[in-house]
Amino acid sequence: MAGQFYHGTPAKLSNQVHQYVTDNLPRENALGMLCPHAGLIYSGSVAGSAYSRIALPETFLLIGPNHTGLGARMSLMAEGEWEIPTGVLTIDERLSRRLVANVPLISSDTQAHLFEHSLEVQLPFITYFSKQSKIVPLTVMSATLAECREIGENIAKSIREVPYPVVIVASSDMSHYISEDEARKKDKMAINRIVSLDPDGLYHTVLKEQVSMCGYLPATIMLFAVKYLGAREAKLIKYATSAEVSGDYDHVVGYAGVIIV
Repeated sequence: MAGQFYHGTPAKLSNQVHQYVTDNLPRENALGMLCPHAGLIYSGSVAGSAYSRIALPETFLLIGPNHTGLGARMSLMAEGEWEIPTGVLTIDERLSRRLVANVPLISSDTQAHLFEHSLEVQLPFITYFSKQSKIVPLTVMSATLAECREIGENIAKSIREVPYPVVIVASSDMSHYISEDEARKKDKMAINRIVSLDPDGLYHTVLKEQVSMCGYLPATIMLFAVKYLGAREAKLIKYATSAEVSGDYDHVVGYAGVIIV
């Protein structure tokens, strides 16, 4: 996705990320995050604001929607490396093995990740702040609420079985291609459920209110997992829409950055 969703050379990408982050802010030990995954020119300020507020863990468990339809329904890339212009990120095989063992719905699969941008767009922020952090990439194509609960519970179990910090990142944009006013109205309903740590409410709100939030399943799974891990508070760090860059207020995409501690 280098050169498409973000700049394709190390220097240009580092400079691009630098304009969206704030160094030396107080950082919190987060259990989970919600971050957008559009092109950095649109959503980078929201993602950067969220990443600027968390203590960097040993591993990021990245959960995103499957936009391509390739691969298994729940696809985990269990080993290997991901390379972007500003670094190479190693997959945490210790955690990925626990997930494969504990989460029956997950398939060890690489095909789903070949052309998927929802997780890769997180990586420039991770490499900006830490060259040591590892990743575990998981994409979700479809899931019932019961399956989201089961996956979240077993993700929490897997994280408890490794002796180091893990942050679960749910990758999602919010409303797609509706007016600015309508997007803010619909997105607020979904965000209220997220900051209330209410995965059931998020799932039902998105479906009932027809919120075109592409990563609501990853977000629901993340919320179940962090609740099992003892989450006590979620904070909306920043919300924005694409109109702030494009100037088009009739067809916007919404972006929210949330951290959960």
